[in-house]
Amino acid sequence: MQTLQDWEKQGRFFSYRSHRIFYQYETTQTNTDEILLCIHGYPTASWDWVKMWQSLTTHFQVVAPDMIGFGFSDKPLSYPYHIIDQAELHEQLLHHLGIKKVHILAHDYGDTVAQELLARYEDRQKNKQEGINIQSIAFLNGGLFPETHRARFAQKLLLSPIGSWVARLFTEKRFRATFKGIFGAQTSPTEQEYKDFWYLATREGGKKIQHKLIRYMEDRRQNRARWVGALQSTQVPLCVIDGADDPVSGAHMVDRYRELVPNPNTVLLKGIGHYPQVEAPELVWNAFWQFIAPLSEKKL
Repeated sequence: MQTLQDWEKQGRFFSYRSHRIFYQYETTQTNTDEILLCIHGYPTASWDWVKMWQSLTTHFQVVAPDMIGFGFSDKPLSYPYHIIDQAELHEQLLHHLGIKKVHILAHDYGDTVAQELLARYEDRQKNKQEGINIQSIAFLNGGLFPETHRARFAQKLLLSPIGSWVARLFTEKRFRATFKGIFGAQTSPTEQEYKDFWYLATREGGKKIQHKLIRYMEDRRQNRARWVGALQSTQVPLCVIDGADDPVSGAHMVDRYRELVPNPNTVLLKGIGHYPQVEAPELVWNAFWQFIAPLSEKKL
C-alpha cells in the first residue's frame, strides 16, 4: 500500500473560488468509461480510500477530492464552510474534468454532501435541466438523519460558543482518544494511521477551522426535509454499508434508514466502527461490488 507522501505526490489540483483543491483522478488501470466519485468524511480526507484504491480503480475511473478545509486542499480561515458549498465544489470538479455521469461512494460528512448532490439531481430531473447524472450512491457510516447522529463530546464542544478555543487547544492525544472511541474494539487505527489522520486534519492551519467545519451538524438539521426527502423520493439506486459498532452512526442509523427509505438496501458489518473503509476494506469492497456490479453491467 502506498504512503501518504506517495498519495500527495500523485495528486492534482484545481481552482475553486480561488483556492487550491487537491484531488486524485485514476484512469489508467481500467478501460471502463464508468466513473466513481469518492467523497470523504470529517475530519479526514481522500486518503481514507487508500486501502480500497486498488479494487476501486480496477473497475472504475475514480475521482476523490479533498474538500476545501480538509487534507491537502486549502484551509482558508475566513470561509463559510457549508455542505451546499462542498457539493458545489464536487460539481465544479466534475465539470472541470468533463465528467457528466457518476456513481458515488460516500462516507460520514461526505454522505451529507452526496445527499445534497442527489437533491440537486432530483431538482434537475423535475425541471428537465442538464447537469451531473447520478447513477447510484453507496453510503458508508454517516449522519443521514440528524435525529440519529450521536455526536461525540469533542464535536459538541466544537459546535458550542467556545468552539474556536476548543479547536486551538485540541491535542493529538485527545484526537487519538476520540478516534479510538469510534472504531471497532478489534479494529483500532495503527500508529501510522493515527499520525496520518492527525497530520491531514491539522496541516496548514487545520486546527483553527475545525469549529467551522463542524457546522455540518447544523446544516443537517436545517436541510433535513430536503436531504431526507431526496432519499425517499429518488429512483437512483441506493445502498448503505455500515459498521454496526459505530457509536455515532452505526446500527441505530441503519434502523432509521430502514424505517424511512423505501426498499432499503443495507449491509451491516459486525464488529466494525465508524471508518469501515479503513477497518475492513475487503468487506466494504465485497458489499459495494454486490451492489454496484449489476448496475455497472447495465451501463446506466
